[in-house]
Amino acid sequence: MTTSELFEEARKITQRNIDLLKERIAPLNEQQKNWRKDANSWSINDICAHLNQYADYYHAAFKRKIEKTRFREPRENFLSSPLGKSAWKSMKLGNAHNIKRKFKSPRSYNPLISPEIVTGRDIEQFEARQNELLDLLQSASSINIRKAKIPMSLSKFVRLRLGDAILYVTYHNERHMQQIINLLAHSKFPQS
Repeated sequence: MTTSELFEEARKITQRNIDLLKERIAPLNEQQKNWRKDANSWSINDICAHLNQYADYYHAAFKRKIEKTRFREPRENFLSSPLGKSAWKSMKLGNAHNIKRKFKSPRSYNPLISPEIVTGRDIEQFEARQNELLDLLQSASSINIRKAKIPMSLSKFVRLRLGDAILYVTYHNERHMQQIINLLAHSKFPQS
């Protein structure tokens, strides 16, 4: 894929997330934002808290790399590494916007195990982080996202090309926004 196609894909998904947050999620009441279909599932606030934890890590890593990389010349084409492609493809939704594979969330990113990550302002914070991601995408377009690499959140020893990490984060966000859409469509979701 070209570098501009990668950035366009990431921007499009991120803007769709912002629109969904503003139009369908922000107007919900507290009961709706905290509703769980069962004791082991996440509420909308839980999902946003989880995404905020990832954004805290990845946005800081993106910013540091963009500011400090010596690879200042952007390239027209982007080539994923095998590991990077595997990482972001595992997060990408299926053609029918279905979640293909489920993953266990690390303890510190799981609101059921670490309830302290839920702040009560999770939806607003996630919207702010999505806007921040749009700014980071703009900044990243001025460097070589194939040569610049960042460590993954799960293992600091595993490094992804910045372009792969951008797709990983973007598809991870989209995956959980689909989880919210599925919650909103649940037959027992409170209507008011």
